[in-house]
Amino acid sequence: MVTASIAAKLTDFELERNRTDDDIATLEASLRQSPTDLEKQTRLAYRLYHRATLTESAAHYQATQAVISAAISQFGPKEDLCLLKANLDFRFHRLAAVHRDLEMAPKLPGRFEARSILADLAFQQGRYREARETYEKLIEEDRTWDNLARLAHYHGKMGDMGLADRLYAEAEDELTAKEMRSFSWVELQRGVLNMAQGRYEDAADRYRRADMAYSGYWLIQEHIAEALAAAGKFHEAAALYRDVISRTPKPELQQTLGELYVFMGEAGQAEPWFERALSAYLDSAKRGDVHYYHHLTDFYADIRQDGAAAAEWARMDLELRENFSTQAALAWALFRNGEIDASLDWMSRALSSGAADAELFQQAAAIYKAAGQSSESQRFLGRAAAINPHYGNFHVHR
Repeated sequence: MVTASIAAKLTDFELERNRTDDDIATLEASLRQSPTDLEKQTRLAYRLYHRATLTESAAHYQATQAVISAAISQFGPKEDLCLLKANLDFRFHRLAAVHRDLEMAPKLPGRFEARSILADLAFQQGRYREARETYEKLIEEDRTWDNLARLAHYHGKMGDMGLADRLYAEAEDELTAKEMRSFSWVELQRGVLNMAQGRYEDAADRYRRADMAYSGYWLIQEHIAEALAAAGKFHEAAALYRDVISRTPKPELQQTLGELYVFMGEAGQAEPWFERALSAYLDSAKRGDVHYYHHLTDFYADIRQDGAAAAEWARMDLELRENFSTQAALAWALFRNGEIDASLDWMSRALSSGAADAELFQQAAAIYKAAGQSSESQRFLGRAAAINPHYGNFHVHR
């Protein structure tokens, strides 16, 4: 137990992490005495998942998965356990498993929370209208902040930044003073919208508000680093990225730092970070994980410029979830591999979704130019600039 003076020095993130660790320890101790207590076993699984989402630690996710699997084996497919398993599988792009998880408990797919997951699944699988209509129906039934945020995310991806921001603002209004981490997350998303439009100072303001609402969260610091880099404050951004990586060594952050060093003209400093990132991606894939396929596609396309390898990973990702993002990734990989006709075909599919993003249009411009369609290329460059006049500045591939 920490004293009041020590607690006062801890960040909001550290305090929540400590409370979560304490809850987990208490539940584990209690379950050693009463291992057949379903309520406590379920609570433990949810607290473990909560800790994993805070830290984004692979070990914490593995511990969560083990407890969920053991609990389902011991007690059967109870709704709350199956719902949690579906959330975990969705987070790791195991989308086929999500349906199986929800169907294990016959009444679960009709639950409000499960329908939200199914809407997310529809979006990931390219069924955009179904996703939007489900979000809207859920909001009509109960105007929860998280479904407002889901609908905001949808409209942001489809290019209606104003509507997306208004929906995020509504989501904030639904939150209470006790839900500061959720408020902080929504502020973060509003900053992401600003970044997508090249409004870097506005984004930085949102990120600062998020940090004041919930201090010490590495996710906020990572976004602040991106805003600094986009604004040309490269060394400050690199120092912040290194600090975040020291606390949360995620390979995608290591890749981003490497890309920043390349952007700064310091390629020699980039390579060790690229090697660390690639090693982690490949180790994950060798274990049978699939959530880094998109990162591997991006890495081989833009870091190594190995179009054949990029296309291989892109096709594997596309098999899991065909949407504008995976279609565009395959298009870009094929472009890198000199397969211009096939690249143009896949980019056309991605663009037919209605998605609107400066990076997407910039890549489309390059592909159309390579296909000899210079007027279309110029049109897409114009569309990229209309969304973000500074699209050539440093940005993170997410």
